[in-house]
Amino acid sequence: MTRSVFPNFDDRPDAILQLLLFVDRRSSSWEELQSIRRYLDTVKEAGNFALEAIDVSEQPYLAEHFKLIATPTLIKLHPEPRQRLTGANIAAQLERFWPQWQRSVDEFFQRCQTLTDNSDSRDGSSIPTCLPSLATSAEIIQLSDEVFRLKQEKEELQEQLRFKDRLMSMLAHDLRNPLTSTSIAIETLEALNRPQNHSKRDANPGLFDQLLHHARTQTRQIEQMILDVLETSQSLDGHLAIHPQKVDLATLCRDMLERQRDRCNAQNLDLKTDLPQDLPFAYADPKRIRQVVTNLLDNAMKYTPAGGTISVSLLHRTAQKIQVSISDTGPGIPFDKQQQIFDDRVRLERDEKTDGYGLGLALCLRVVRSHYGKIWVDSSPGQGSTFHFTLPVYRD
Repeated sequence: MTRSVFPNFDDRPDAILQLLLFVDRRSSSWEELQSIRRYLDTVKEAGNFALEAIDVSEQPYLAEHFKLIATPTLIKLHPEPRQRLTGANIAAQLERFWPQWQRSVDEFFQRCQTLTDNSDSRDGSSIPTCLPSLATSAEIIQLSDEVFRLKQEKEELQEQLRFKDRLMSMLAHDLRNPLTSTSIAIETLEALNRPQNHSKRDANPGLFDQLLHHARTQTRQIEQMILDVLETSQSLDGHLAIHPQKVDLATLCRDMLERQRDRCNAQNLDLKTDLPQDLPFAYADPKRIRQVVTNLLDNAMKYTPAGGTISVSLLHRTAQKIQVSISDTGPGIPFDKQQQIFDDRVRLERDEKTDGYGLGLALCLRVVRSHYGKIWVDSSPGQGSTFHFTLPVYRD
């Protein structure tokens, strides 16, 4: 943007009447600039002023600083108070206000003269030289913005470090129970497998399978804890990579449900499914979607009491989206918490005595969003919860 032919602030640091014109690259802005130039050309001989024209696309931080709502806008920076002209035909508004602005200049001179007289100055024409400069102000604004941004980045980094420290502490603490339980089960299995104890093992054949199942369950719990921590650490650093491909969601969900069937039977939970065979394929990363389904199923089983029901259904929602829904008959989620539960490290009061770190749903959110999908929950306290998420349909 070409600046005005009139002296700018750098050329006239002692200018009393300082004007700042914000324009954009539309032809109407250029025409308004020309109109203002033409008017100022008629008063330049008697006017102690400087005009600075600013293209908002080149210095947007100034537009934000002055809280512009439209362009072009003409701002009288000095003398105070500031005044702005905007809307249609700024040149005509400027002509109307010019006598008033000149009077403000005269008043400024009078104040300066009074200060000079009171200080017994021998030079009665002395004028303060500390007038505001746009160049100086712009630099200060930029530096202030940079300092603010650096402070924000510092706080975010400090919070990430504190979180990772807390996470490592929680992981070390929470791994003790499943590790101890797994260790006891394995030691008992080893003892039963010794020749001298074969008779005890044969006398109670179900004990061997029970201990083996318990060790396997606890190992999966440990694996899920570590996976949650690693995935969360990666996603916090912005490295959640996905590799989408053609995916049969019905087959994927059946596989995940089969892996959880023993746990459902142990907890006396009823599994219901609605997985149509004619669904189109999804375009998704199967590994990431398994993580989402595993997390949602794990939550459903964690909060559903014995005798409850867990349902998994698929729906061809639109031509572009497939919806996955996982329901439970647990305690439900308070209405005021249903958005917060997808945030990092958010846990409800009911969860304080359960395993986990409040990471699972935050990971689900990141995975689904990385597929350009949506995830949400429908829940009523005391009536269970249904988590839904969508994935894009695969296109040949």
